[in-house]
Amino acid sequence: MTSWLPGTLEGTGPLYLRLADRIESDIDNGLLAPGEKLPPQRNLAFDIGVTIGTVGRAYALLHERGLVSGEVGRGTYILERNGLSPAAPAPVMAPAGIGTRHVQAPDGLLRMDSTAATDVGQSHAIEAYLAAITRDHPHEIANYTRTLPEHWLAAGADWLAAPGWRPQEAGIVPALGGHPAILAAITAITNPGERILIEEVSYASVARSASLAGRRITTVALDEQGIIPDDLERVCAREHPRMLFLMPGIQNPTLAVMPEDRRHAVVEIARRYDLWLIEDVIFGSLVEDRIPSLAELAPERTFRVGGMSKSVAAGIRGGWISCPPGYTARIHAAHKLLTGGMPFLLAELAARLVLDGEAGRIRQAVREEIAVREAIARQTLAGFEFSSHPHCPFMWITVPEPWQSGTLKKAAENDGILIDDEDEFKSGRTERAYHRIRVGFTVPGERDAVTRGFTTLRELMRGGNAVYDSYS
Repeated sequence: MTSWLPGTLEGTGPLYLRLADRIESDIDNGLLAPGEKLPPQRNLAFDIGVTIGTVGRAYALLHERGLVSGEVGRGTYILERNGLSPAAPAPVMAPAGIGTRHVQAPDGLLRMDSTAATDVGQSHAIEAYLAAITRDHPHEIANYTRTLPEHWLAAGADWLAAPGWRPQEAGIVPALGGHPAILAAITAITNPGERILIEEVSYASVARSASLAGRRITTVALDEQGIIPDDLERVCAREHPRMLFLMPGIQNPTLAVMPEDRRHAVVEIARRYDLWLIEDVIFGSLVEDRIPSLAELAPERTFRVGGMSKSVAAGIRGGWISCPPGYTARIHAAHKLLTGGMPFLLAELAARLVLDGEAGRIRQAVREEIAVREAIARQTLAGFEFSSHPHCPFMWITVPEPWQSGTLKKAAENDGILIDDEDEFKSGRTERAYHRIRVGFTVPGERDAVTRGFTTLRELMRGGNAVYDSYS
């Protein structure tokens, strides 16, 4: 094994990218020869003073570039420049800046890195609705969608409603899921170069997508109750941001629920600094958040986004966004430009499911199944530290010493399970280490598979130094 160290990592861009570039440069210059073994991730992280997640992402990027090969337990080796041998293919990981997940999930692994709605037999109801729509609307299905029927807007208002509050139907825009709705609001309201705020750990695909669209990202600290108002105030005064994306209901991945007084504080700060708000309630509809929503407290500046992916069926791409008065047309146009437009079949399906009450019935069945699976997970992980909720489709688990979240993710994959480490949810560069993993449990088809997955994770975490060293 080489005693190689990278020296200084000066420059701009993410630290893991600079580390990968330095290793590639030293390979090109002959300082690292084919067949040499790179230092173990844990050792290199300690020697250069970074997190093991940073080194792990750099090594994964080198795999993607075809510069190294290796596997969990063996180490990482420099390859000849003509590429990988067939026996040791590089994992197909997401491009730099997109995330830490595989672009295509490997076959045969248990998917616990997703929170899509559980299969509770909803396909049978959806089949009947699709048959009726194709029978009733053959011309619309064959054509582009040029209008927004009133019942599509009514369905969106119903789905985005909160106890005692319902958005105006005139402010609803149907969307191809929550993510395109969020991006429509960002691109319609802000300009390239303007700053977007997001929680330090969150649904980080928003930060990555906004960066791709030329917006600058700044993170805001959060605690067990969500965004910290004092830090939000500090960042607003210093950075002059244009928009804030947050999840005040069930926050992903921490499960924080923002209390009412903190929601009022966020609204007051937003008004003081003329800050637009995007309120993502994709998980909030599962847990029945009864605290007043940001859209209710600040209707003049809040875009409220929700959809069906976690509670009904991810594959139908049903979503809506409610807009402040006067902004509906702009958001509709932005969504159309970003996505190519709303397909009639999916929009009509989502609307019928909501208005007929079928979406609500499916959601209740999904909630009940989540409760059973959460109880399985809670029992299996008894004695470990984690955050969970009976109606939330994932757990936020603290990894015990000596594990790092990235190393545990790799160990779990080696044992046949896909999970998410904390880096998947980091919205920007941060020195804070949460030492957490997020584990979803709704995609496995059977409850026995959920038990098996959590049992495997339990045994890995129980293994201590002996197990950890074999994966580092």
